[in-house]
Amino acid sequence: MKKRYLTILFALLFASVFTAFVLSNESKDFKLQKNLDIFYSLVRELNAFYVDDLKPDELFKESIDEMLNDLDPYTKYYPESERDDFTFMTTGKYGGIGSLIRQDDDYTVLTRIYKGFPADKAGLKAGDILKEIDGESLKGLDPGKVSDRLKGRSDTEVVLTLERQGKEFRKTLMRKRVAIPPVPYYGMTDNNTGYIRFTNFTQDCSSDVRNALTDLLDSNAEKIILDLRSNPGGLLNEAVEIVNLFMGPGHEVVSTRGKVEKYDNTYKTTRKAVDEDIPLAVLINSNTASASEIVAGAIQDYDRGVVVGLRSYGKGLVQISRPLSYNGTLKVTTAKYYIPSGRCIQALDFAHRNEDGSVGHIPDSLISEFTTKNGRIVKDGGGISPDYKVETTKLSQLSTQLYIRSVIFDFATEFFWNNPEIAQPGSFEINDKIYKDFIAFVKEQDFTYESATQNELERLKTIAKREKYYEKNSELFNELTLALNNDLENDLELFRDQISRLLEDEIMGRYFYEEGVIKHTLDADKQLQRAIKIINDTNAYASTLKGTAGLLTLKN
Repeated sequence: MKKRYLTILFALLFASVFTAFVLSNESKDFKLQKNLDIFYSLVRELNAFYVDDLKPDELFKESIDEMLNDLDPYTKYYPESERDDFTFMTTGKYGGIGSLIRQDDDYTVLTRIYKGFPADKAGLKAGDILKEIDGESLKGLDPGKVSDRLKGRSDTEVVLTLERQGKEFRKTLMRKRVAIPPVPYYGMTDNNTGYIRFTNFTQDCSSDVRNALTDLLDSNAEKIILDLRSNPGGLLNEAVEIVNLFMGPGHEVVSTRGKVEKYDNTYKTTRKAVDEDIPLAVLINSNTASASEIVAGAIQDYDRGVVVGLRSYGKGLVQISRPLSYNGTLKVTTAKYYIPSGRCIQALDFAHRNEDGSVGHIPDSLISEFTTKNGRIVKDGGGISPDYKVETTKLSQLSTQLYIRSVIFDFATEFFWNNPEIAQPGSFEINDKIYKDFIAFVKEQDFTYESATQNELERLKTIAKREKYYEKNSELFNELTLALNNDLENDLELFRDQISRLLEDEIMGRYFYEEGVIKHTLDADKQLQRAIKIINDTNAYASTLKGTAGLLTLKN
């Protein structure tokens, strides 16, 4: 009898739990269906009664974008009209002319020409102003829409009307498949150190890195520096292939864990490494993200090489693409990834927003410690921390304003047309004459700016007026204002070194493309030079990886 009662009790308990589970699921499905019905009926009523005609494509795209923005910045919807953008993001390839553009007053201007592609072969140059495409004026048109018109199927013609130094001219170009190289430069920095600049994890990018590494080894490189600074990441499987260049088969590189267990996966190296023993340094900065962080993190976790630079971005989320109706695509975050030590380096907590809707960092209370293969302590919840932190010089307010307001760009354009030839990358420099010409150019532009100190003083004035301190101290504020007024000519001399480097970079790109810019900056690159010093100090390198020495072992 007692056993029978227990059986009935257990059955009732199971039934109640099962019913609650079903009702819970039904509740979720009901809420979803209810809100879809509300949304559909709302749009139907708007379409029927709103005073003006609706633009369905724009209205729904904006609605979807706003909804997805509440999740995270990586979950995105690409309608059929933006299919090329999605393809470019994953493959680095698109049909076009091979250039970058930006807004410049009423028109867009070419800012970069990629070597060997249609724009380059047609003789177009950075600084050329786009006036018309196929006879249609571009005046006032958003750069994004200009870009859409430049793109198209390979082997289709596009007729451009441009302006250069006040004169208009026309060019007919044949669009081609443009593939931005993921390794824009590699070479020897000294007699035994090879350097690879790696900028994006697009389809088959590992082949480019492999070829660069093999060529450097054939050039007798005894040490390698892999530069992942400002590499935004990309395809996860390519990150595994990059690690596989330096580590043999069977090493776990990354694992993914998400809502749908069947999609959870562990990714391991499968091939023979190109070189498992060569000393390796990886350069990172605050814009090193996603797949780049997987590579840097795996190298660090296995103590395969040293990581130099600044803390990385902290993107520990994985996205996949899902096809939608009418050739749309959804890029959706499905999982977090974990590198070999077991840590997830995601820095921002999108699941738990602040009251104002902003996203905060993972709190210190939730950050955990992990260990590398040799027992060094590493932490999660905030990107990859370098083994050697190397700060970079922050640009002054003047240098920043000269750059973002295109004064440096415009001077480089004028310089290019006035100087048919210049010295090779690494040898060219902004001498006194060139810099004097630049100062005169700045003055001709009626350029003015406020220093960071002046900006802060204006903020202080606003606060003082609000708190009723300003009137009583107005004379003091006026004296400070006069004392802090910037002297443009004096500041141009004060920050000459910074401004000269920006000028050299911009000018180099006009003559020697992106490859020339990178090559020219190597000697003045503080982080790279520090990495070279570390990797060539055998004792410091070895003791760092063994965890037997602190970060101050290397002499400055």
